[in-house]
Amino acid sequence: MKELLKTITLRPDESFFIGIFQDHIDQSTWHYHQAYELSFITEGSGRRIVGDSVEEFHPGDLIFIGPRIPHVWFSGGSYPKFPSGRTLESVYLLFDSEILPQELTSLPEFVHVNRALKLAERGIRITGDTLNEVSRLMLQLPYLSGIRRLMYFYEIMDIIGRGTSFVYLASAAYARSRFETANTRINKIHEYLMKNYREEINLQKISELVHMAPASVCRFFKASTGITIFAYLNKIKIDYSCNLLLNTDLNVVNISDDCGFNNLSHFNKQFRKFMGTTPTQYRKLRQVRRNPRRPAEHSVSF
Repeated sequence: MKELLKTITLRPDESFFIGIFQDHIDQSTWHYHQAYELSFITEGSGRRIVGDSVEEFHPGDLIFIGPRIPHVWFSGGSYPKFPSGRTLESVYLLFDSEILPQELTSLPEFVHVNRALKLAERGIRITGDTLNEVSRLMLQLPYLSGIRRLMYFYEIMDIIGRGTSFVYLASAAYARSRFETANTRINKIHEYLMKNYREEINLQKISELVHMAPASVCRFFKASTGITIFAYLNKIKIDYSCNLLLNTDLNVVNISDDCGFNNLSHFNKQFRKFMGTTPTQYRKLRQVRRNPRRPAEHSVSF
């Protein structure tokens, strides 16, 4: 959802960020950030991808996502614009672990807050009474300040942690297989690729980011991950393209462009390399598996 949700810029008197997003999401990108994100949709509809989860979103959706979970919201051509002309309006809260230090989370009063953070590791869509309680408080947060603002934040986290009405987004298998490493340089490269996969990737920029020579950074990344930087970049693009092929009506040319490939031929070549088939064949095959033909009423099974 643009760079706005990729970094946190706090005022000196703030320990977490609360904002109102009012804009178009036609240029949304597949991204992640280091912050926790709680987002309440007040206007707009479309598709939401969180990890390996793809769902439609509508006004009233409340989503809680942990750090480093790739996600994207997009409107798609078939979803109507609202009278404002915007494709999305949401109230969203961003915070990192500094607002919940060990000295606090180890207290017995924070047991439900800890559970909320655990739930966010896969991302959840909050429903039922929990949705009503949290959204009521969230809508007040942009207009609060000082200690009252902070107390509302802790109350929101406590309510989420106590709640039982939610739906996991990313699968448990996806959460286990997420790119995780304790190496700071690898994390920086991974984050740069996630944020810029649509652009021409500059190896010199990556080198400067991790303070290594271009040749050295290539060897370092492959030795650490077992895959080259550009092969990993293509994997990010192909993973996203698979989600778009299965869950949107976008044509292959538009998907190729949306995933950062500079031409259709290169997209087809890379897709076949990773998936063993063409994008069109992949879409058709998965659609058949999802919607197998039902046997005729008069058929007989032996």
